[in-house]
Amino acid sequence: MNIRERTLEIIKRLKKEYPELKTALGFKTPFELLVATILSAQTTDILVNKVTENIFKKYKSVKEYADASLETLQKDLSSINFYKTKAKNIQGSAKIVVERFNSKVPKTMDELTSLPGVARKTANIILSNAYGINEGIAVDTHVKRLAYRLGLTKNEDPVKIEKDLMPVTPKEEWGNLSHLLIFHGRKICQAKKPGHRECVLYDICPSRNI
Repeated sequence: MNIRERTLEIIKRLKKEYPELKTALGFKTPFELLVATILSAQTTDILVNKVTENIFKKYKSVKEYADASLETLQKDLSSINFYKTKAKNIQGSAKIVVERFNSKVPKTMDELTSLPGVARKTANIILSNAYGINEGIAVDTHVKRLAYRLGLTKNEDPVKIEKDLMPVTPKEEWGNLSHLLIFHGRKICQAKKPGHRECVLYDICPSRNI
């Protein structure tokens, strides 16, 4: 089984385990997803959703984020790791979206990554989940770990891992692959101890003897 065949088999099996293919982050608009994704860095989705449940009620438009007092926005986000920097990035992004993009979150990789706090991973999440556009594969810590364990990459740099995954994954599955590996990484293939006995990928996993 070559890498592409293994990738297709991984997707097939994991889809049966995790049929609901969408981000765990709560959002209703593309900008809400941008906010949630910026907040999610080194923070659990559960905590992010708890915080955004309140701030999404308070800030109802991109302009409200742009016009808010930074001190107030930081206070609203204070239970999140690195909240001061994240608040600055959210407000900076809001101002650019209002001024340059007519208050609409852009739909291209180059435009998205021009926003403060938005790198390829965040841009991929927004494009895939808000717009249904598969521009690349979002590589977070779970995707990084599982891609390596499953023999889909030998790299550790997220950008290089993404470049390894894209050619062996059908483009229509790029967003799905990220979700599937994240779900499986959280539930079974955890960092400290992978749950080999419960893993539906055990027989095709090169790391099964670890």
